[in-house]
Amino acid sequence: QVRLVESGGGSVQPGGSLRLACAASGRTFSSYSMGWFRQAPGKERDFVASLRWGGGRTYYADSVQGRFTISRDNAKNAVYLQMNSLKPEDTAVYYCAASTKLLATNYDRSYDYTYWGQGTQVTVSS
Repeated sequence: QVRLVESGGGSVQPGGSLRLACAASGRTFSSYSMGWFRQAPGKERDFVASLRWGGGRTYYADSVQGRFTISRDNAKNAVYLQMNSLKPEDTAVYYCAASTKLLATNYDRSYDYTYWGQGTQVTVSS
């Protein structure tokens, strides 16, 4: 069992930055691929970014490519999402997820993930 707890959400003006963090329990964190998803009101949960176990290959949704960066610190059992140049359409609840799959194309599907955090709200508004 893995417990994921997100933090770092909040309100920011357009063009601003936020850094989300996800703390994970468990001894085998480094063996999990990690992902961030988001869900805006009335919409489905969408993929944002993923970071593959092992070599650390990353993958991003087109909407955040070049603005968001996913990273991890295995020593701290943590994964991060640095969000720059934020836009109002980035407003959503952001979820951290952990995958136990050894192989997945881009880890960009909800069904690739076994464990989910409770989410943290990000609001981008002037």
